[in-house]
Amino acid sequence: MSAEEGWHTVEDGKKLYTKTWKTNGPAKARLVFIHGFSDHCNTYNEFFPTLASKGIEVYAFDQRGWGRSVAKPSERGHTGPTSRVLDDITSFLRTVIPCPIPLFLMGHSMGGGEVLLYMSTGPVEIRKHIRGYLLESPFIDFDPKSKPSSITVFLGRLAGKVLPHRQLTNPLDVKLISRNEAVQKQFTEDDLCHDTGTLQGLAGMLDRTAELAAGKVKIEDDAGEGGVTRVWIGHGDKDGITNYHATKTLAERLPVKDKEFKTYPGYFHRLHDEPGSDKDVFVDDVANWILSRSEDPVQVEDTRPKL
Repeated sequence: MSAEEGWHTVEDGKKLYTKTWKTNGPAKARLVFIHGFSDHCNTYNEFFPTLASKGIEVYAFDQRGWGRSVAKPSERGHTGPTSRVLDDITSFLRTVIPCPIPLFLMGHSMGGGEVLLYMSTGPVEIRKHIRGYLLESPFIDFDPKSKPSSITVFLGRLAGKVLPHRQLTNPLDVKLISRNEAVQKQFTEDDLCHDTGTLQGLAGMLDRTAELAAGKVKIEDDAGEGGVTRVWIGHGDKDGITNYHATKTLAERLPVKDKEFKTYPGYFHRLHDEPGSDKDVFVDDVANWILSRSEDPVQVEDTRPKL
């Protein structure tokens, strides 16, 4: 396994930090990964290298406003509106398609909510290349331990319309992200996990979750390669950041034939960072789901003129 760093320039000139975890031999699948709030692609420890060791190449980037994509403190949390967030994902996906092997899109936490929205509203010409979608602890609603008051949300949205670029620090409780104390320490000491959003970015995230939780985001059964939606969702039932029950409800109502929802009893928010063998169980589940759906060749659209 080897890792390659780089930069991707999106349409408005913004440079996003990228990292790719390559397989030693020919890859069986490719996975594009979207990270969460106050996070970046280098926090995932052994998750990405382990997937690469199983034949799955991983392509990730630090989202706008996060990680190494931030050039100066004033850029922290400047994600832009939801349309900009989704456009950045589209721009990055264009760097890996068309793909000669099955391509998958996965998101964690905030990134999981973004992937769900992408399944519904992403450009059809991009989605037709995606073999399957995976969601780890997606942000569909707050867990009660982390939920802000309704008045705080209302005032935040109101202020966001007046001062969209105003930065606001919203620290995550590191004791809720994992039972692994080493992971808690890692996040406490990582300056790139800055817990800072803008009022515009935070309002956009709250609006996305409200629409997802209310069932307003319509995901059809034809949102992927070959006109088929394939989706896997994993969530720990002791997650104190995103709401396990909201995720389960959404999974149950998804009108998708090829779907799987897996409960991880006792797990916290970062399933891939739980202690001991627990994280290995999660990684194996992700890898097995991807590889079991990577056996068929990529369906290439026939663009030849019809006679």
